[in-house]
Amino acid sequence: MCSFQTLKTRADGAVLFVEIDSPPMNLLGKAMVADLVSLIRILDKGEQHRVVVFSSAHPDFFIPHVDVTEVAAYREIAASLTGKASLGLLFRRLSETKAVTIAQIAGRVRGAGSEFALACDMRFASRERAVFGQIECGLGLVPGAGAVQHLARALGRGRALEVLLSSNDYDAETAERYGWINRALPDPEPASFVEALARRISQFPLEGLIGIKDRVNAITVASEPEFLVDSDLFGAGVKLPVPQARLRTLFERGMQKPEDLELNFGRALGELAD
Repeated sequence: MCSFQTLKTRADGAVLFVEIDSPPMNLLGKAMVADLVSLIRILDKGEQHRVVVFSSAHPDFFIPHVDVTEVAAYREIAASLTGKASLGLLFRRLSETKAVTIAQIAGRVRGAGSEFALACDMRFASRERAVFGQIECGLGLVPGAGAVQHLARALGRGRALEVLLSSNDYDAETAERYGWINRALPDPEPASFVEALARRISQFPLEGLIGIKDRVNAITVASEPEFLVDSDLFGAGVKLPVPQARLRTLFERGMQKPEDLELNFGRALGELAD
């Protein structure tokens, strides 16, 4: 296993436990994207790590969103694996790895953090602590890393539009009811439940795991061109005057600091003036 900057790994049999640890609040930036590129290359081999469990070292944040000061940089790093500057295509590659991936979510998971979780094969969340959101519309942007593709398929048209257009925060029970996640479980159950599930799956023949995942992906994962459309819309949109003005205002109010605005991002977006 190679050395990572933002991921702490622990292998136990055929299960790899990956703890996201990028202080102060697990923003998805160039270091984390570089680590994900390296990890995906390892997971593509399939045999050593049949199941991967992602969790967070931070009690309040899983991955809250991208580091908006590093958009161009992390997109270029993603291109080292995908061939194109696209976080969406990188996450799509995560969906295609030979390993079964499970997100064990507590804390805030919004924007590209939610899109990372959606790219995983399964999602289980803390009923008390997990908070979900797709914040891009509130900034004047289209989600660029898979939210449109995954949520429209998983939630249906009406609920996907509600989530995407409202840019609001959603609790784990609502996320479960909508189909955003597999289950919402009371603390401290998610850790033990996910570990037991991961160990059970990891004991089964690799051929079955890969074959089933490939067939489900063929039905449920959108094509590369569809992901690339969303990625390009985000990449171009984030440079425009309206998103830039909104981001400046949010930074003035405490964006990208582990404080009140980031804890209540949905409320903060609703308070922005036109």
